[in-house]
Amino acid sequence: MNTFMSRISTILLAALLGLSVSGCGYNTIPTDEETAKAKWADVQNNYQRRADLIPNLVNTVQGYARQEKDVLTAVVEARAKATQVKVDVSQLTDPDKLKQFQDVQNQLSGALGRLLAVSENYPDLKSNQNFLALQSQLEGTENRIAVARRDYIDAVRVYNTDLRTFPTAIWASMVFRSNKPMAEFTASDTAQAPPQVKF
Repeated sequence: MNTFMSRISTILLAALLGLSVSGCGYNTIPTDEETAKAKWADVQNNYQRRADLIPNLVNTVQGYARQEKDVLTAVVEARAKATQVKVDVSQLTDPDKLKQFQDVQNQLSGALGRLLAVSENYPDLKSNQNFLALQSQLEGTENRIAVARRDYIDAVRVYNTDLRTFPTAIWASMVFRSNKPMAEFTASDTAQAPPQVKF
């Protein structure tokens, strides 16, 4: 009977220890880190989707607006730069690398904005079904990018908070010492300036 009680108390103690470890935040840091990495993959996927739409958009516009060569060239060059800058998950703790990625994506957004503005001068282009479909896909992709960035920022905020708050900060200092806070997207300098309105 004594051995039976000893085994039951050992099993209960092990179960209690297991529950206390699982409930104390040990798994929180790696779980939230993986969530942030997955959200970053969504960001990259949506930026890649945008980059994949651009050659068709440029070709369509080129057929109607050959004299807009400077605008078309700027889009193609901005796309080339944007696809060259890669940030893998191991670089998410480097704010400079993320800023570099963000800067080339912002340049591409600006070039695309100028391209779409040029289309206003060409009624035939604006009514072209292929152009309208590409423009709609591009707008949808821009919305997806905004959502993916927001989700990434939120996941990084949760992860970075885990590294600094109790009880997960204990695990961060003891077991996950190599984990560093991840960098977030920041608003561009132009987003901080008030818009200029001219009449």
